[in-house]
Amino acid sequence: MNLGTNTGPELLLEIDRTSRLTLRGQLEARLREAVRSGRLATGTRLPASRALAHDLGVSRRLIVDVYAQLLAEGYLRTRPGGGTFVADAGATSPIPAPGPPPARLSLDFFPGNPDLSGFPRGPWLRALRAVVRGAPDRALGYPDPAGAPELRRALAGHLGRVRGVVADPESIIVCSGAAQALALIARALGGAGIAVEDPCLPQHRAILAGQGARLAALGVDGDGARVQDLERATGAGRRVSAVLVTPAHQAPTGVALAPTRRARLLAWATQTGGLVIEDDYDAEFRYDRAPLAAMQGLAPAQVAYLGTVSKTLAPALRIGWMVLPAALRDRVLSQRAVTDHGCPTIDQLALAHLLESGEYDRHLRQARRRYRARRDALAGAVAEHLPGATVTGLAAGLHALVRLNRDFDGPALMRAASRRSVGVYPLGLSYAEPRPVHDGLILGYANLAEPAIAEGIRRLSLALGEIDPPPDATNEGWAIAR
Repeated sequence: MNLGTNTGPELLLEIDRTSRLTLRGQLEARLREAVRSGRLATGTRLPASRALAHDLGVSRRLIVDVYAQLLAEGYLRTRPGGGTFVADAGATSPIPAPGPPPARLSLDFFPGNPDLSGFPRGPWLRALRAVVRGAPDRALGYPDPAGAPELRRALAGHLGRVRGVVADPESIIVCSGAAQALALIARALGGAGIAVEDPCLPQHRAILAGQGARLAALGVDGDGARVQDLERATGAGRRVSAVLVTPAHQAPTGVALAPTRRARLLAWATQTGGLVIEDDYDAEFRYDRAPLAAMQGLAPAQVAYLGTVSKTLAPALRIGWMVLPAALRDRVLSQRAVTDHGCPTIDQLALAHLLESGEYDRHLRQARRRYRARRDALAGAVAEHLPGATVTGLAAGLHALVRLNRDFDGPALMRAASRRSVGVYPLGLSYAEPRPVHDGLILGYANLAEPAIAEGIRRLSLALGEIDPPPDATNEGWAIAR
């Protein structure tokens, strides 16, 4: 339908009133695509909600809700005095997703990598040789969309023993990392409302939104996700039917979900029929206490459990898994079947070999020792070079949250550090409404040796010294900046 109003540009938006997707879902998807593709350029003023509703023949309330959702996701922004506009840089990066910068940095604190030099090349090569020699001819055909049975059996045993997950091979679907798992679940849920921890990994928010999910921000404090806020949001009619959490080690703040909140979240799922999506991304790495068991073991019918080797072995393998409730498994599997033919079978069989031979467990024990020493080195360097700063969160995982003793301009610090060949990642850019002025840094330490960590923090202190302090300590005016 052509929209012709005097309060915005002409747009081509198509809605199908016979579609199973709601009108709201269709309009949100069409506007996201228009922003991503550049058809709606940065700064473009959109039609007023009343005018757009009239042109489309829908209620104004519907347009207000669509605009509000896209404002929350960062595709749109408002200006003082009125008007709704395409957010800055929305066509190329509607949701900030900090990742390794294009230019190679000599000291990169990117929080997503394990120790890439520590990949167990010898055991992996031996596993590949054993698999290629011994695999039956049928293993070279098109993969099972659910994953190689050998790997699903090995994962069921490993997850039950190490993470307390209740799983049988039939409940497991192997996938290409957590990214694909989230995309498949979002599609299987069909545009449902999903609450996401705030802050969280921006990539995860972008993946869910890209699959049509309606996102709600769920705040995080020292006890993890604020489950009580979820209950109020649901009661207010926001129709949240799923929640994505990282309970063992919240990404990125590093806190654990308190036992009372775990129980409350599972009670919410049981009472409402909702789904808890548990991303157990780095729970293998605890350095000062025993790891917490996965929530899934307490309520297998309400929890979709996600895991991956991206943090334990290497992201390049692109192997992850979902342990799904029976009611969800077939829907996800049908989405998987039309997405691709499954993960490479040879790699799946090699991972199964590592799990069953004990090599995987040996690798994890060695990695834990390295990572604990590197986290200690980070804490020591922060104490020496960043007076007043604190390393917060659990002694766990591959990254730490460093709170500085003052707010800073995140993008400016990233540029200043980059000039010294150091990569740093401000916490403020991980919020649903980014906060470029903030006091937190997410620093990954697993892929840097101890001397490199110390040197990187020293250079970071110099970079902090050369940036101007923000004009004030508030984030006013930054709420939808990109």
